[in-house]
Amino acid sequence: MSIQPDSASPQPLRDAAPTADEARCVRLPAVHLVLSDALCQPLIADYGRAQTLAAARVLLAELRADMLARGADTSGHASQSSAVTVPELIPLLAQRLKAANTSNLRPVFNLSGTVLHTNLGRALLPDSAVQAVVDALRWPMNLEWDIDTGKRGDRDNLVEQQILELTGAEAATVVNNNAAAVLLMLSTLAAGRDAIVSRGELVEIGGAFRIPDIMTRAGATLREVGCTNRTHLKDYAEAIEAHTGLLLKVHCSNYAITGFTKTVELPELVPLARQHKIPMAVDLGSGTLVDLEQYGLPHETTVRETIEAGADLVTFSGDKLLGGPQCGIIVGRADLIAKIKKNPLKRALRVGKLTLAALEPVLALYRAPDLLPERLTTLRLLTRPAAHMRAQAEAILPVLQAALGADYTVTAEAMMSQIGSGALPVEQLPSYGLVIRASSARISNALGALEKRLRDLPVPVIGHIAQDALWLDLRCLQEPQQERFVQQLQQLQQPAP
Repeated sequence: MSIQPDSASPQPLRDAAPTADEARCVRLPAVHLVLSDALCQPLIADYGRAQTLAAARVLLAELRADMLARGADTSGHASQSSAVTVPELIPLLAQRLKAANTSNLRPVFNLSGTVLHTNLGRALLPDSAVQAVVDALRWPMNLEWDIDTGKRGDRDNLVEQQILELTGAEAATVVNNNAAAVLLMLSTLAAGRDAIVSRGELVEIGGAFRIPDIMTRAGATLREVGCTNRTHLKDYAEAIEAHTGLLLKVHCSNYAITGFTKTVELPELVPLARQHKIPMAVDLGSGTLVDLEQYGLPHETTVRETIEAGADLVTFSGDKLLGGPQCGIIVGRADLIAKIKKNPLKRALRVGKLTLAALEPVLALYRAPDLLPERLTTLRLLTRPAAHMRAQAEAILPVLQAALGADYTVTAEAMMSQIGSGALPVEQLPSYGLVIRASSARISNALGALEKRLRDLPVPVIGHIAQDALWLDLRCLQEPQQERFVQQLQQLQQPAP
C-alpha cells in the first residue's frame, strides 16, 4: 500500500461525523487519539508524523469499511459491533508502516543451482570490494581528479593499468554493461556502415535483447554471412565491401550448436581483416581473465588469448566470470579505444564511482592467481567440493524435515549446478543439495505452495521445481550463511497466511 504524506495545508485530525448506521456499528478511535497515544510515539519517531498520520487514516478507513460490511444484516441495517481500542490499532499500524518502508531490493538465498544468476544479481563481490564500495559511499573520491597534477583526470585511469596488465591489450575503457560496450563500439566504428557477423552468432541475451537490435540502435547495418550451422571464411571475404565497418565475432555464450557445423575461428579471420584494413572485433560476453582449467573447471577462452590471437577490440562483462561489479569492458588497440572514448555515447554509458571502487580491488586479486579460489567469491563458489555441500545437506536435512512434517519427504542427493549468465552453457558442475517431494499425490499443488512459502521467509529461499520435486542446490549457501538459513526454517511449520 502506498502511504501518501500529509497535505501541506492544515488538515483536521478528526474524521467526519459518522452516519446513524455507522454510529451503531463502527466504534473506532479518532485519528488524533491514535497519534497522541504513548504507544504511537515510537512510530512517529521512526517514520515521521506525516507518514504515520497518513497510514493511520487509511487504516481506520479500511477498518470502518470492513466493520460496516460485516455488520450489515439482511435488511440492510447495521448491527451493533464491538469497539476497537488504540492499543489494538497500534500493532496494525506498526505492521503497515514497516511493510511500506521495507526495501524492495532484498537479500535471498540462491539455491537455484545457477551460480551467476542474472535475476539474482550475478557475481557476489569479495570482501575487499565490498569495503571499497563502503568507503566510496562515505567519502569524496578522486573519481576524475589527478592527485599528482591537481587537475582533472580520466576515470578510466583508476583501473586501466590493471586491465592492460591482465589482458595484454594496449588500452581499455569501462561502461555500464557488456551490451553497452558492444553498442558503443559499433556506434563508433560501424555507424552508417556494415558490420559482418555469422548467422550462427546472432545471439539473444536475457530480456530478449538481440545482437541485431543492438546493431540497429548503434546505426550499423547487419550483414549476415553463412548459415546457422556452417559459416566459411569465403562467406566473410565475399561480404566485405567499401562500406564495411568491421568484422564482428560473437561468442555463443548462452547456447551451443552441435552436429554438422563449421565456424571460422579468430586466427583465420584476423588476416582477412588486416588485408582489408578493417577492425576485427570480438564480443566475448562472459569474459574470463584466467584459464579456468587450472582450477578444475572447463576451459573458457580468456581475454588475453583473444587479444593474442589478433583481435583489435574485445568486449566482455565484469559481473560474470570475472567476479566483479556490473560493467562492460572494452580492450584493444589504443587508437580505436581513443575513438571510442570520444564518442558522446561514452559519457551516457560511463560507470560511477561505486562500480570503479568495486572493480579495482577485484582486478587486484588476479595478481595472485594461486590465491584466487580463496579470495574471489565467484571462483570459490564454482570450485566448492561436492563433499562440503553434501555435509551441509546432511546437517540441514533433519531440521527441514521436522519443519515440513509428514506432508513432505526430504532427501539429500547429488545434483548438477550450472555456471549461468551465458558462461559455458553446456557444462555442469557436480553439486549436492536437498530434494523435497510431496509424500502423497493427493496433496494438491503441494510443491508450488511450498515454493511460495520458502519465498515468503524473511530471507527468501530460491529453489526450482523439476521432475515432481523441489530442488535446493547448496552450492551457493556459504558457510557463514548456513546458521541464518537453518534458523528461519522453523517458520515453515505453519503455512504462510
